[in-house]
Amino acid sequence: MQLCLDVYKVCRSFPSEEKFALANQLERAAVSIASNISEGASRSSDAEFAHFLEISLGSAFEVETQLGIAFKLQYIGEEIYHKLITQTDTIQKGLGKFIGIIRK
Repeated sequence: MQLCLDVYKVCRSFPSEEKFALANQLERAAVSIASNISEGASRSSDAEFAHFLEISLGSAFEVETQLGIAFKLQYIGEEIYHKLITQTDTIQKGLGKFIGIIRK
């Protein structure tokens, strides 16, 4: 959930013309990571849970891409970019391992 909170804070500094474009998309993808993990945990089978974890993983890759775009457009600085990318990478790896365990 920390990544989501950090993304929201960073998006506040985006140019006003991006508030309903890249910033909104980035925020929605970040929220989707945590939300789909929570929703999946409530499901009755491991297969359903794994499906929601896969959706979360896809959202994490969306966040990675959108952060790259924001960095290249100079909406975020290098230090913040690397911090958020590190968080995103950790989430991606954790979800990938967890999905592998559940799918076995």
